[in-house]
Amino acid sequence: MSETPDPEVVELATKVFDLARSGDTEALTAYVEAGVPANLTNDRGDTLLMLAAYHGHAVTVAALVAREADPDRVNDRGQTPLAGAVFKGEDAVIDALLAAGADPAAGTPSALDTARMFGKSDLLERFGAR
Repeated sequence: MSETPDPEVVELATKVFDLARSGDTEALTAYVEAGVPANLTNDRGDTLLMLAAYHGHAVTVAALVAREADPDRVNDRGQTPLAGAVFKGEDAVIDALLAAGADPAAGTPSALDTARMFGKSDLLERFGAR
């Protein structure tokens, strides 16, 4: 038996995911500090961290991992925030995720695999040094 979600909860979740996408760090962290789970996922398994990383918001990424967002959590397609940042070429996000301990080998395709696919030898060297 499936329950219909509370419209207010759906509205709040939509707002919080939009804050992650837009990089509104101050508002997003206020919601997390008020009790919204740092590892909240949408219907595709994307976390707030994944959305912030994919949209290039390094400050938001750092703020979320400081509030215990998991840098290696995969979405429903097996992707990690680090692989998304490599795909998008978001160097500041990559730096923030690596500083948070993200594993370049996690996920499918991993950040390592993504760097190889796109011939990003500088990243392969950085990842190999970890």
